[in-house]
Amino acid sequence: MNILIIDDNFDYCTTIADIVQSFGNETHTIQDPEKAIEYFSMNRSKIDIVFLDIEFGPDATMNGIDVLKHCRKNYPDMPVIMISGKGTIDMAVQATKIGAVNFVEKGVISKEKIREVLDALQQRLGVSAESKEIRKFLISQGIIGSSNALLEIGDSIVRFGRTDLNVLISGETGTGKKLVATAIHAISRRAKYPMVTVDIPNIPRELFQSELFGHNKGSFSGATETKKGMFRQANKGTLFLDEIGDLSLELQSNLFIPIEEKKIRKVGSTESEDLDVRFVSATDRDLLKAMNESRFREQLYHRLRECEIHISPLRDRLEDIPDIVEYYCKKHNKSFDDNKFFSPSSISFLQEQKWPGNVRELTSCLRVVLQTAQTTEIEISDLHRVILVSGSEEGQKGGTVDAFISKNKTLKEDLARVDKKKIEATLERCNGNVSKSAAQLGISRETLHNKIRKYEINTQIYRVKKTK
Repeated sequence: MNILIIDDNFDYCTTIADIVQSFGNETHTIQDPEKAIEYFSMNRSKIDIVFLDIEFGPDATMNGIDVLKHCRKNYPDMPVIMISGKGTIDMAVQATKIGAVNFVEKGVISKEKIREVLDALQQRLGVSAESKEIRKFLISQGIIGSSNALLEIGDSIVRFGRTDLNVLISGETGTGKKLVATAIHAISRRAKYPMVTVDIPNIPRELFQSELFGHNKGSFSGATETKKGMFRQANKGTLFLDEIGDLSLELQSNLFIPIEEKKIRKVGSTESEDLDVRFVSATDRDLLKAMNESRFREQLYHRLRECEIHISPLRDRLEDIPDIVEYYCKKHNKSFDDNKFFSPSSISFLQEQKWPGNVRELTSCLRVVLQTAQTTEIEISDLHRVILVSGSEEGQKGGTVDAFISKNKTLKEDLARVDKKKIEATLERCNGNVSKSAAQLGISRETLHNKIRKYEINTQIYRVKKTK
């Protein structure tokens, strides 16, 4: 385990570190509470347990209770053990009410006592080697988070992945269904063979059989050579049917025999070929509803859904957001030789958003902010540039940066659109008052005037609204 020790007394830090290291754990020590909070935001995935002192020196702006409250708000699943000195027992009791899992008195710190506390914690939390391995596996597949919901998904990936059962992955758009499909393939016995993705919505109806099953040379106009279809390309591996709910009713019956009997017939051929393929499908549609409305064939549904993994939306597992932020922040810093990090308040702000586009939308926001923020520490004001906050009509609906990202425009153009929209929404709230708008936006009046001229915004429109 990785154990973080936070105590302004270097000797106590060293003593506890030596003891927990003797049990085969890794440690990191910090003497300043503010630096500890900064460390949380960047290294949450590295921390299994925290030992936290209650009292810090007179120069500290925070005490251990403040740090504990921050942990409970931002990292509710992170176990914290309080270290109490003389005269702080009452505070230690208060800490357990806030959410500390245990506390150790400095006067009785010993190897036996710390072992007892750690053993009790492991028993209480059910920490197991298996769950740790699942989390490591998920991270290796780009699936980030530590919520119970995500660990349950990881458990299903491992259990189903090691079988040859067909898996249906359901969930809203942007939740990471393709990542889950890739993880299923990676842990399966087929991992050394190809995983072929069939992008259902983008295959022309008239070419569906040719693309999936292949064709013989001369079998139709334009068939100038024999083609190996996607089913054959995935032989011995996994065929991923992405957005299966978008497949038209008339084409769905074409999949019955290939999935049930593992046989295909090329277009223009009279002979069937045997296959060894595992099928994984994904959809953001309600297939049960589609079946009831005769838009999805029941025979296909039951063939594809031998087992199912449902991915819950990001709004139902907001505790995963700090881990996602940390992951993409590290990824950015490595790629751009940078050292940026998100302030605790900015992470809290991200957890307050609705994220209708789920993880995909959040990561789009993070990429834009990380590449455009001018300072090392990213604050809420930086996020305001790419997130439409409450107050505007879009903000109340939970709209964010995805609504302004275009495939055929540059990053600079997309940012300008967001910047303009944010200014217009603020001017509307402030009835065209530039000074008040500048204060709310966190910029100078002169800067706002320059932006108004740049984007050709007519402030008079918003003043007229006030007089009507």
